[in-house]
Amino acid sequence: MSNRWPGGLIRKTPVTPAGPFQNGAAPGVWTLAEASFWTKQGLWPIAGNVADGTFGIFAIGALSSQSSAARNKYTYSSCVVSTGGAASQGNSSGSAVGNTTVGIFAWGLNFSGNTSAVRDKYTYSGCVVATGGAATCASRYGAAAGNSAIGIFQLGCGGYGVRNKYTYSGCVVSAASAPAGFAVAGSAAGTSTFGIFALGFVCAGVSATRNKHTYSSCVISSAAAATAASYYGSAAGNSTVGIFALGCASGSRVTTRNKYTYSGDVVSAGGAATTATRRSSAAGNSTTGIFALGDPGGCAGSTTRNKYTYSGDVVASGGAATASSYAGSAAGDGTLGVNT
Repeated sequence: MSNRWPGGLIRKTPVTPAGPFQNGAAPGVWTLAEASFWTKQGLWPIAGNVADGTFGIFAIGALSSQSSAARNKYTYSSCVVSTGGAASQGNSSGSAVGNTTVGIFAWGLNFSGNTSAVRDKYTYSGCVVATGGAATCASRYGAAAGNSAIGIFQLGCGGYGVRNKYTYSGCVVSAASAPAGFAVAGSAAGTSTFGIFALGFVCAGVSATRNKHTYSSCVISSAAAATAASYYGSAAGNSTVGIFALGCASGSRVTTRNKYTYSGDVVSAGGAATTATRRSSAAGNSTTGIFALGDPGGCAGSTTRNKYTYSGDVVASGGAATASSYAGSAAGDGTLGVNT
């Protein structure tokens, strides 16, 4: 069978398995010898073998004083930037999280400058944008982290002290445990079991506090604090570390990034940004985080993106945004060990 009709399928063109990842296919009936042959070629689908993320979707955010509906698709391997599926109207100051199939984008401020409860469901295959499950209240300046099944949204301004649990299957929104009081203009990254949330503004002012939010139990516990009280930051990471850009600290924009090692909750210096900015956004895969720098001053915005290689904490230039902007959000198609 292997010589004439691979997979037992009689076709003019021989069948070749599509692997090695578990979402590949090997149609037909194969012998063990054939499966072994194609496994050695790296083309046999293997259960549990998942591909790493290949691109991030960046919502542009604010262009000067006007919100944009535009989104960029950023391919990590080549740093190529192309057009992504746009929102139905301009929005900014939102947040986003997703898995290998979809990204959920909370709008924040809509085109009219009002806080919004709207969330878009962005299906990566085809860059299709549809309505997602709305937040429990209109809000902006939120943060989000999650795994392959759920995303946790810290709502921010308008939803002080509120977090939503977003189940991707069915787009179901429910209440999640939240810190007491304010939690505005923070950021978040995490593993497949918990998210680390930088609170940003709290009741007493700007804070260095970070929470550990365990997804399965919705329990909130203490996490290692930032090196400085800060807000308007962003974060990306893999299953081992999260990189937190602090944004504003002591009233000024900073280049500082913290490296949060999940094992042991250790905070150390990360590779600094190339420019001091705030109101940035970030997404990445298991090796690289892409940081859109945001606002360097005067709400002018920036097209600059930094490419952060986790191994060695190396910072280099990334593919620029299609427009100078700030206050965007981002999600990607998977981080190995987190949402794949």
